[in-house]
Amino acid sequence: MPPVETAAVIGKSVQVRGELTGNEDLLVEGVVEGTIALHESRLTVGTNARIHANVTARDVVVQGTLVGDIRAAGRGELRAGWNVTGDVHAGGGSAGENAV
Repeated sequence: MPPVETAAVIGKSVQVRGELTGNEDLLVEGVVEGTIALHESRLTVGTNARIHANVTARDVVVQGTLVGDIRAAGRGELRAGWNVTGDVHAGGGSAGENAV
């Protein structure tokens, strides 16, 4: 069985301002202001996250707050508790049960 890959994490006490780029999956629980570009990876906006950024990623999952535009080449998922202010462009997507 192959090893389980885990995402990099920005913890809830961490604040990032500027351009955030990478080639691995990322879970954000903290604050990010600027831009996020993960062209070949998945971005998960955790329940504690407060993101003010335009986002480009392969897949985007939102469980927290995001202010900015989302461009997902693959899937965009809006799960219960999400709050997005901006345009969402995705190849496919879903809004979870109880999402408002």
